[in-house]
Amino acid sequence: MRKRFFFLLLPCFSLLFASAQKLMRDSLLRAKDSILLAKETELRAQFHADSLKVEKEFAEKTKWKNIEAREQFPALKGDEYSGIIPVSEVTETPDPNINYKILFEVTVNNPDSTAKNINSSLDEVARVINLHVASGIPAKRILPVIVVHAAALNALKTNEAYQKKYKTDNPNLKLIADLQKMGAKFIACGQAMEFFEVKKEELLPDVKVSLTAQTVLTHYQLKGYVWHPVQ
Repeated sequence: MRKRFFFLLLPCFSLLFASAQKLMRDSLLRAKDSILLAKETELRAQFHADSLKVEKEFAEKTKWKNIEAREQFPALKGDEYSGIIPVSEVTETPDPNINYKILFEVTVNNPDSTAKNINSSLDEVARVINLHVASGIPAKRILPVIVVHAAALNALKTNEAYQKKYKTDNPNLKLIADLQKMGAKFIACGQAMEFFEVKKEELLPDVKVSLTAQTVLTHYQLKGYVWHPVQ
């Protein structure tokens, strides 16, 4: 009797087992489809993000090309960021009949990877002067004093000393010479020279040396110079 009952139940067990296997396969397939769908969604999102990034980079490049095409260098030609963009219908202009005494504080040094480029802070000095000249101030009315400390001292090195440190020519020499022709005075901080182990003979001949940049800053501000830190 028991054997007969078992044989009667066997087809049921087989059917249940087959159903369970089918459910498991369906469940695995659904899980696999979900994973594939998630990956596809992620890839689409990444593709969309990459497309937006490419579009943004292209827009930025186009923008800078348009700006570079309009750039002017009324007094000094440094690197690409020293130029100015002309503006029409200017309604506020500086007095061209007074002296503009500007005290620039330069501290930033280019990374080694951009040692072939003009020091970014000196480039900003050129840009500020270009902006003044473009605003109608005669170059002879601009009296720059440029105090240099921290690692930016490397920009004031002779070509030989610069080559020894960076294995390339000093790209700042022409801009420094052009600034000096305008009457700019360069002053190096003696404290920074000690800290960064820069010797006086490594600096360009016309660079002055002070005990510290701090007294240069206070001294010239008391003489009526406008302090202009540049980055």
